[in-house]
Amino acid sequence: MSETWRLRLVLLTASAGTFMASLDLFIVNVAYPDLQRVFHDSTDASLSWILNAYTIVFAALPIPFGRLADAYGRKRGFIAGTLVFALASAWCAATSSVSWLVAARVLQAVGAAALLPTSLSLLLDEFPAARRTAAVTVWAASGALAAAAGVPVGALLVQLSWHWIFLVNLPVAALTVLGATLLLHESRAEHRPGRPDLLGALLLIGGLGLLTLGIVKGNEWSWTSGTTMGVLCAGLLAVAGFLARCARHPQPVLELALFAGRSFSAATAASVVFFAGFGAHVFGNIVFLTRVWHHSVLRAGLEFAPGPVVVTIVALGLTARLINRYGHRAVTMTGAAVFALGAALFVAFVGQTPDYPGAYLPSLLLAGVGIGFVAPALPGAMTAALPPERRATGSAIFAMSRQLGTVLGVATLVALLGVTTSQPVDAFHRAWTFVVAAQIAALLTSLGIKQASRGPVGGVGQTC
Repeated sequence: MSETWRLRLVLLTASAGTFMASLDLFIVNVAYPDLQRVFHDSTDASLSWILNAYTIVFAALPIPFGRLADAYGRKRGFIAGTLVFALASAWCAATSSVSWLVAARVLQAVGAAALLPTSLSLLLDEFPAARRTAAVTVWAASGALAAAAGVPVGALLVQLSWHWIFLVNLPVAALTVLGATLLLHESRAEHRPGRPDLLGALLLIGGLGLLTLGIVKGNEWSWTSGTTMGVLCAGLLAVAGFLARCARHPQPVLELALFAGRSFSAATAASVVFFAGFGAHVFGNIVFLTRVWHHSVLRAGLEFAPGPVVVTIVALGLTARLINRYGHRAVTMTGAAVFALGAALFVAFVGQTPDYPGAYLPSLLLAGVGIGFVAPALPGAMTAALPPERRATGSAIFAMSRQLGTVLGVATLVALLGVTTSQPVDAFHRAWTFVVAAQIAALLTSLGIKQASRGPVGGVGQTC
């Protein structure tokens, strides 16, 4: 086999890892109506944990797992993560209760968290510097495609059964393990890192879990009740303890010193608020189409499909060239503005009466253009702000910020949809207004990104 073909297969293998991890962030959304029917005694708040549990654990573990892979072998970590992910996917498909499904999703997130840092590190090790930017752009776009395509792909799979949204991972995982075994070279850090701070990761998981619980249960418990306030305060204390531990631990989950750079801090903040809006956008749309317009899951998935198509076309065909010409900041700000405009059109024109071609589709396509700009630009801005030896860490921090934003966005959406309104569509107008606000916040925070950066330097992080 020629070296060119080997590298193409290496890229396919590494991209398959991030594709699986990203796909399962949102593919569950489209099965939501089916899960409501199967687990009819469960509330929206309870069912939301099937998504939130995955996202929270996924947020906390990429950096510790990346350090373990640096010490014990990145190829070994990549294969182990794929196997754990596949085992958990089979467990998800076999379970018959919400509690066990949430537990299986936690294990699935453990495997996904190992896939992210190892797949990027292996890609950077395998590709020569001259070909690295193109390779990592494809890798990043595969994550964007997977997350956005979760809805239409899931819509097709649930026609068989909701179990298939998890079973589809098994053949992909098998091919990924085969490719990794045959094609990838083992690599480790030159200097073996110390033991990662797993207690800090648990503090982060607990803090995010409590904050999410307080948000999704706020309407049911009352926002001013002692229970809600107590849970939210406990979550804030756990997050504060996590940050304090990061400041003291020699191998922290989050290296606070990296945030001394304005550009890195701004890109991280923009990532959190952007993905809060993105998470609410993806989850909210499938619920809107099935709950307000009463479309079938298959029809809703197909109606949402043009959005991911536009994201992919823009991300792969246009964004990299715009970044190289104008820089990460300009592309991020433009994309956030376009996404905000698309969400504003949902508020202004999408109503109780179905109007797909005249109101819904234009809004969806415009939002897709904005997402296609921001998704590759933000991780590139984060890693470009760091020295080469810190870029894998920057990618893991991006993954953390993405998951943090997503879980907060979905939790906020669940809370907004739980508010009683005169018309069902009114709750979704509030949700889309939240998406607009999140993108305006992303635009403003991205002002701090260093405009001098041009193009992904050495590697970009995984995208939406």
